[in-house]
Parts: sequence; C-alpha cells; structure tokens
Amino acid sequence: MRRRGPRLAIFLPSLAGGGAERMMLNLAQGLVASGIELDLVVGSAAGPYRDLVPAGCDLVDLGAGRVLTALPGLVRYLRRRRPTVLLAAMDHANLIALWARRLARVPTRVAVSVRSTLSQEARHASSLAGRVLPRLARVFYPQACAVIAVSQGVADDLTRLIGAGRARVLVIPNPVVTSELAAQAAERPDHAWFQPGLSPAPDAGLEPARAPVILAAGRLTPQKDFPTLIRAFAALAEGRDLRLLILGEGPQRPALESLIRDLGLGERVALPGFRANPFAYMARARLFVLSSAWEGLPGVLIQAMACGTPVVSTDCPSGPREVLDGGRLGPLVAVGDAAALAAAIARTLDRPPAAALLRARAADYGVVPVTRRYLEVLGLGDGSGGGS
Repeated sequence: MRRRGPRLAIFLPSLAGGGAERMMLNLAQGLVASGIELDLVVGSAAGPYRDLVPAGCDLVDLGAGRVLTALPGLVRYLRRRRPTVLLAAMDHANLIALWARRLARVPTRVAVSVRSTLSQEARHASSLAGRVLPRLARVFYPQACAVIAVSQGVADDLTRLIGAGRARVLVIPNPVVTSELAAQAAERPDHAWFQPGLSPAPDAGLEPARAPVILAAGRLTPQKDFPTLIRAFAALAEGRDLRLLILGEGPQRPALESLIRDLGLGERVALPGFRANPFAYMARARLFVLSSAWEGLPGVLIQAMACGTPVVSTDCPSGPREVLDGGRLGPLVAVGDAAALAAAIARTLDRPPAAALLRARAADYGVVPVTRRYLEVLGLGDGSGGGS
C-alpha cells in the first residue's frame, strides 16, 4: 500500500513518441517507486507512449487536441485535485501550467522544466508562437517555484533569455537510464540488418557476420540534421561495407528519402520509422551518431552509451559536450560539417572506446539519482517515500 503524502502532478501535452515525453515517463516511474502520489495530466492521452504510463500513476486525460486548448481542463483539474506541486515539461506546456494555476487560484506550486535550448528553438521556429517563446518565458517563468534545465548549457541559455539570477535556474539532468533498459537491449531487433548473416563468421562459434550498422534516432526534423549524417555516410561508405539506420518519424521523411535516392544509397540507408524499443538496435549497432543542430540533453546519446555502444556527436548547443566529458568519451564535431563527421565516424569505428567507460558515464543519468534530485528541489521529501 502506498503511503499518503503530498501529491505531485506532471503536465504534458500528449503521450507522443518524443524524447521529452519519454523522459517524463521515466521520471514518473521513479516518483511512483519513491512513494509519491502522482497524477500524469496530459492534453491528450493518445500516442505510442500510453502503454509506458507506470502502474500506480493516475492518468488524467484532458481531451485537448492542442496544448493551448488544454488550459480550461487544467484549471478544472487544479481546482478539483489541488496537487501540492504541478511539474510541467516543454515550453508551451510550462506557460499553460503557470496560467492555469493563476486562473484556478489554488495554492499549488508550479515548477517548469526546460528541455531544449530555447534560443535555438525560437530561432528555428516556423510559427509566431514559437518565435515569441523567449519573451513569454521572460515574463512568466519567474513566477514558477522552480525553473529546471536539463543541462548546464540549457541553464546558461535560459538565464540569458529570461534575465533571472543564476541561482533561479537549477540543473537536473533527464532520467535517461531505467532499470528495464538492459532487458530491452537484450531483445532482438526486427530489422533484417540485425539478423544472422549469410556468410560464416571468421571465428568459430560466433554469430555469422553482417555489415556493421551505424545507428541514429530522433524525429525527422531539421533539428536533428540527418541530411548531414547521410552525406557523411555517403563519403564514408565509398571505401567500407556499412549500413546506416535512422529510427524515427517526422515531416522531413520525403526530403530524406529523396536525398538517399540521389546519393545512390537506397540499399545501404534505411528509415524504418519509430520504434518503441530503440535499445535493442543500439546494443547491436557498431556505432551511434548524433548529428543534431541543437539539443537540450540528448537522451539517445546517453542511452546508446548505456548499451556500451561507441558514439560520435556534433558539438551542438547543448548537452553533448557535457555528456561526453569534452570529447573524452566520444568525438565532437562542428554542426553541419559532413566531412568532419565522416572522419570522426571512421576513427571511432577503428578505435572504439571501452564499453565500461561509456556505461559508467551513462549511470550518472539513472532514474534513481535524478528522481531523488527532483524530490529535493520540489520539496517533496528525499526519495525514500517520505513527505515534505
């Protein structure tokens, strides 16, 4: 039986298959395990991550198609349920949470979590709403009981944008590594490139060899800059028998498929779509590559390291430099430089780092230590199931 105590609510726009949603569900898992009474409040409960909502967490579906239209439902929820703290994630949801608390006139404290480099998000936004986010953050984020950034780079960027004192922006990394990751990594991927090959392995007793697979994962959007990765792979694959697999779905699929055809890579590059368990692919890939133009804290990079897989990343703002200890655990290359990315991939294929070093670093982003830090910052106990 769960202990009675303070109630925490997490507010998300939806359960779509994005990195922010996955990280908050990991946090929800840690919070429930710590004994916190938890509501997961979503604008819409539709999405591939619905099955990942942990048992013991109350799912509240506001039935809103867009995050802005979730405002009336969130106000009603706050008046009815009156959680001790409401933790919002993603910038539009952060603003809606702050507005809802004000309209509801309840004593609930609101904490906001900033998942990406806001200045970059605004600079690349296609809508007016996205471009004005920094101005709205400057006005409303100081009203939060805590402003939480997922990396030091995100915190520094946010501090410049909102003009708050540095102490007001706290850094808590994402809870990337779960207790189930190892078991999920042990599952067999469903892609043909990870099935046993047709030619015998050179060493007796080993599984038949196949061409090494380079893996990437993320939404097919300009932020992830997969065109640079595909061009780097094209240059690299001229002298090597390699494959490139990019997991994810998004609006850039037609453009990426066209680029793959133009480069004559149709047999060597695949876009199989979203996969709920990318860890099975990470564990069997020869190398994982993050080609992003910007990030907050790239969870897929950390997950690949937790699987013991070597990584190469762009030195984008922000997160990779922090995760990779300035390049000690994997090469960092300039954003958009296909030649440098190809060279870094080649070096890492030839001289991969020890898997134990990568796993040890990834453990810093485990659910347990991150959950403990959230409970401390939100004033909800020490993570052992106690109250405030």
